[in-house]
Amino acid sequence: MKNDALYYPYPSSRTVCYAKNGMVATSQPLAAQAGLDILKKGGNAIDAAVATAACLTVVEPTSNGIGSDAFALVWVKDQLYGLNASGPAPRSISIEAVRSKGFDEMPEYGWTPVTVPGAPAAWASLIRRFGRLTLPDVLEPAVRYAEGGYPVSPTSGDHWDRAFQRYRAELTGTEFDNWFHTFAPGGRAPIVGEIWHSKDHAQTLQRIGETDAEAFYRGELAEKIDHFSRRNNGFLRADDLAAYQPEWVDPICINYRGFDIWEIPPNGQGLIALLALNIVKGFDFDCKDSVDTCHKQIEALKLAFTDGNTYITDSRQMTVSPESLLQDAYASARRRLIGDTAMLPSAGSPGRSGTVYLATADGEGNMVSYIQSNYMGFGSGIVVPETGIALHNRGHTFSLDPAHSNCLAPGKKTFHTIISGFITRGARAVGPFGVMGGFMQPQGHMQVVMNMVDFQLNPQAALDAPRWQWLNDKSVIVENAFPNHIVQALARKGHDISVAPDSSGFGRGQIICRDPDTGILSGGTEPRTDGHIAVW
Repeated sequence: MKNDALYYPYPSSRTVCYAKNGMVATSQPLAAQAGLDILKKGGNAIDAAVATAACLTVVEPTSNGIGSDAFALVWVKDQLYGLNASGPAPRSISIEAVRSKGFDEMPEYGWTPVTVPGAPAAWASLIRRFGRLTLPDVLEPAVRYAEGGYPVSPTSGDHWDRAFQRYRAELTGTEFDNWFHTFAPGGRAPIVGEIWHSKDHAQTLQRIGETDAEAFYRGELAEKIDHFSRRNNGFLRADDLAAYQPEWVDPICINYRGFDIWEIPPNGQGLIALLALNIVKGFDFDCKDSVDTCHKQIEALKLAFTDGNTYITDSRQMTVSPESLLQDAYASARRRLIGDTAMLPSAGSPGRSGTVYLATADGEGNMVSYIQSNYMGFGSGIVVPETGIALHNRGHTFSLDPAHSNCLAPGKKTFHTIISGFITRGARAVGPFGVMGGFMQPQGHMQVVMNMVDFQLNPQAALDAPRWQWLNDKSVIVENAFPNHIVQALARKGHDISVAPDSSGFGRGQIICRDPDTGILSGGTEPRTDGHIAVW
């Protein structure tokens, strides 16, 4: 990632953006502009991040909501802070209780996979610790869009209709009625360009702002959540909400070719991205678009994912430490497993010891990498009446096998797909980056980091580059724009490879970088969605 990387002549559907005083990059233009407006009103990057995040619950409800979880990496005064705002399972839930409802695995929809939402607490904690404005100030744009409405953007409109068609077929219980009342009030999903609004959503956001999120966890909103859960035999209770606090955590990192790559520690899957990068840093890559590069990337990612799926869970209950998994000796041992043909990966034995992403930066040097998600689109299909609160379904990733590291247990946090990334060099920030999209996320993190560091692409080109995605065993899918000769060569190496019909499953990313000498910001936004960078 040299300075001249900003001018690398790689084909790009958009041009890299530059700014001096501030930048907000996210997947929806109105949300990005809301964050920039907060910067112009005297807020900092943290204020802008929360404003953007809250606004995304309104203008991109297909991916997140007030009932989401969140993670953040925050760079302030030359120090990086981590916030884990994922919530635990209800204290009344258990494997036996779920099985007694007739489930052999955690369901996707309904109250059973609902864990304590962390996003409102994340907003309040970020503003309380690092913000310059008040929580009502930064939530005001979201309240305004929820109250007055906004025209639905193209990608959201497409995802909205897909969700409606799926939910209409699958969500038949009365507990789902309010989802349809809120998100399909005319008996259908809103079409692209049509105005959608939710006064309940607006009132809830306003109460969260006025009470510093207390209404959500220990007030009238918590009571409504509790009441609706009890009415539908859910496990979540007011006591679970009242006991919740987000966690400030120490980020984890590896050094990759002179750059420190940072992630939130488990229960998030950011560890997988670091494991994969730690493996491939032992190889030399002289060309991005080559079969050798892609093969080794895929094989390293397989090994990393297998370890992650085996060990990652609530950090308090992991059987191995992230530090042991990230040891260079362990990476070397895993690297030696990579041969010339595709493998079926297995976990190693180290020493014991539906999502939105946004990036913000201000003119003072503060930067935020933030991610927020309901999981699997709209989440559980549960919308609490008279609140607009769409609850996530993060508990779906729990295992009902008591021998599994990520087995369901009361008060436990599950393996979490959402991750936010950050890059530093020495004591200086390079900037926030992220790629959203379920289990594509660590794969996207690995690919965009290598695009910038190994192949010196600017932020926009790093996001534009065609992506691959490992699915399982030897199965890999690639985007339509992926070079065909590489697809054929990977197939000859034993990869079960196919070309996806569209790019909807390959993640959606944002990147902001700061020049260490001039302070100039450069940013890229995702061409696979309604991505936008607002600059100042």
